[in-house]
Amino acid sequence: MNVNTPLIGTFSEKVVVLRSALRVDYSFDLLERQITVGGRRAHLFFVDAFTKDEVMEKILEFMMRLSETMLDGVTDPREFASIVLPYVEIDREQELKTVVTAVLSGTTAMIVEGYDEVFMIDARTYPVRSIDEPQDDRVLRGSHDGFVETMVFNAALIRRRVRDPRLTMEPFKVGSKSQTDIVLCYMDGLCNEKHLNTLREKLRKITIPSLSMGQQSLLECLCRHARYNPFPKVRYTERPDCAAAGVLEGKILVLIDNSPSVMILPTGIFDFMQDTNDYYLPPLIGTYLRLLRTAVWVLSMFLTPLWFLLMQNQWEVPPFLEFLTIDEPNSVPVIVQLLIIELVIDVVKLASLNTPNTLSNAFSVVGALIFGEFAVNAELFVPEVLLYMAFVAVAAFTQASYEMAYAFKLLRMTLLILTAFLNLWGFAVGLALIAVLIATVETPVGYVYLYPLIPFDRVALKRLFLRRSIHRSNA
Repeated sequence: MNVNTPLIGTFSEKVVVLRSALRVDYSFDLLERQITVGGRRAHLFFVDAFTKDEVMEKILEFMMRLSETMLDGVTDPREFASIVLPYVEIDREQELKTVVTAVLSGTTAMIVEGYDEVFMIDARTYPVRSIDEPQDDRVLRGSHDGFVETMVFNAALIRRRVRDPRLTMEPFKVGSKSQTDIVLCYMDGLCNEKHLNTLREKLRKITIPSLSMGQQSLLECLCRHARYNPFPKVRYTERPDCAAAGVLEGKILVLIDNSPSVMILPTGIFDFMQDTNDYYLPPLIGTYLRLLRTAVWVLSMFLTPLWFLLMQNQWEVPPFLEFLTIDEPNSVPVIVQLLIIELVIDVVKLASLNTPNTLSNAFSVVGALIFGEFAVNAELFVPEVLLYMAFVAVAAFTQASYEMAYAFKLLRMTLLILTAFLNLWGFAVGLALIAVLIATVETPVGYVYLYPLIPFDRVALKRLFLRRSIHRSNA
């Protein structure tokens, strides 16, 4: 059946068409109800789990008490809605596709005898978990609430913090089958209009059937030509305070229904150096933590490749760095040791995701014994390799972005392999490759990934490294 047509015909014909379009007879949770409103027949369609029972009960009770005389001469659908439907969220539709999508989204559709339009009662509710603090973005002080999978609640958490009429929530639907709700959240007059228009145009051009993986599916639609560049194109946050701060800085938020994370656009590589804790602590401490995070950020990328380069050229190591060399290397090549432990770290992470909480402590002890002490005693690994890889593993957790941590990991492994084959030239080629990848990152709105370094903005670059006091930030 072609649903891109107006819903026309007699009352009975419209009921049959809508019942067929919704396939009510094939789904137990798609319900219908026939009632009488002021002597006129009415038919309701709704999804069982998406309807607020208490609200609909009161609405039905009110409608069924209306007498026929109250609706005499009422021919305008708008007048009928104002008299019969005492509810704040009422709309009228005539397109069959729009009605079907709205019902499947949780809205109740009501066909009334004598009126061409379908009355849409938005008395829906969604299953939702509590707004607890996100597991991967905790703070010592500040609010401890977090986004959930229901977009209406997420919008409310942002609106609660930004009480300005310029805060705009612009809706879109993406996916011919999923009809996923997407909202662009921005401050009108503060965000970059060029970036906003680019994002709007890209969203309207998406023609895929569904966003099966939510934000990742959307991101791959927005950046079609940069799928194999490991650097993240956007930042994610599950914290409403962080999202609200981004909006007030002129950023654009992308909210996707069924996802507890919000995309922050535009994003550059230096934006990943900031953390929410920086702003909940005094400026001096925040600056210290930011500089420390940046140093660890750089070390996590280059520590093991540089050390391995020194091991390949031990005869050229200056005396003050001789403590870094290995006195008694074992039979397993150092490059193999480094790569094995890189993979073992990911194996441990994957295993920990599937380990029940009651067994997590036992798993940590077993993992430490097997991959630590036993590996050294069996002369499979040298202690120096385990030490440096332990630092790299811990350093990865200082980065709030999983995508950035894994981008560093993949490039670090590439740098190690190139150094193993080509020595110093391989290390240089690896550095050039990293520079090219950073310079060619395709962002969803055409933002320069290296800003404020390229183009150079001294003030903006200084702000990234030094945490300013809040009154100066608002100035």
